[in-house]
This record gives sequence, structure tokens and C-alpha cells, in this order.
Amino acid sequence: MKNIASIFAILFCCVVSVFAQQPTEQRAALTEPAMGFDAKSSPAIEARLLTTVLNGSQDSPVTNIRVAIKNTTTNFYTYVTGWATFYDAGGTRCGEGLFKLDALAPQESAETDTPGLRLRCSPSTWRIVATNLLTRTADIAKPTEVAPSAAPPQIVVDRTPPVNFIISIDGEEHPIQVNNPVVLKLGNRNRKIVLKSAQ
Repeated sequence: MKNIASIFAILFCCVVSVFAQQPTEQRAALTEPAMGFDAKSSPAIEARLLTTVLNGSQDSPVTNIRVAIKNTTTNFYTYVTGWATFYDAGGTRCGEGLFKLDALAPQESAETDTPGLRLRCSPSTWRIVATNLLTRTADIAKPTEVAPSAAPPQIVVDRTPPVNFIISIDGEEHPIQVNNPVVLKLGNRNRKIVLKSAQ
């Protein structure tokens, strides 16, 4: 019985580790946009290929392409980088290039290229991976916006102006206000007297 339980535990660990290694960036056809995700696996950027002729070979690789990157979030990105990776019909990676943008507003698209690309096939699918998505410092403290709740009603305290009282000790008068202490010398000792309302 222990052997069967341990076999199931090992099998479960293997299944979990296989699923944990599946890429979050899914491949897309060349005519479809590819999605890039942020650190929380939420869609962050979308890319469309602007270069239509991608016929590379070992002797004559494609060395640069144009891509349109769109910010699909509500965050303003000050710096965006990532990889565009291409796969042939058999699913083998046959080229990748780095893209970079200096600023990207929410829902804005910008064109960029992939210098350093060495595409050695006629790809059928591609994907993008966002490696850097730097936001403005004002956006860092609010990764997930929550709608502000209605402020609780302010309790208005009706303050009455201070009322002056006079304490008379053996004919000597001392002014005093409510909740404001007065220090009097009685005999050879100082005494603090506070007048409070009885509520």
C-alpha cells in the first residue's frame, strides 16, 4: 500500500513539474498578433509583424524585420524590451531578434525593428517574450487599481468657543478655561488645576 501511494506521489510531482515548464507565451501564426505577458502572467503587450517577406535560409538569413508593438495595459511604460522568436513548420526555433522601445503609453502602438535577427527558415509561427516592462515611478505603487470606496461621512463636532471661568482662592482670582490647566502655587507647592465638563 505504501508503494502505491509513493508511486502516485512521484507521478503527481512529475505532472506538476511538466505543467510548470510550459511557456506562457503562446505561438501565433505570422498573420496574427502575438501576446507578451508581464511578471504576473497578465497580457501586457501585443505585437504584429509588419514585414511580410520572411524567407530566410542558411545561406541568406533575414537579418531585420519591422514589428508594431501595442501596450494593452493601463500602465505607461518608459522602457520596453523583448524577444521575437520564430518557428518553422516542424516547431523548431529558427531565429530570434531583440526589440526595444523607449516609451509606450496605454493603448498606444509603436513601430520598431529587431536588429541582430538571424532568421534561417521560412517561419510558420512566432511568439514574443517581454523581458523589460519598466513603468513610471507613479505607477509602481498601484499595480492593481481598486476603485476608491465612498469616503465615510465626516462627523461634525460642534465646538463651542472656550468659556472663561475665574477661580477665587482666598480673594485671589485666577482665570481658567475648560480643559486648559492652570498651575497655582498653594503654600510651598505648585498645583495643577484642570476644569472639565461633567458629561
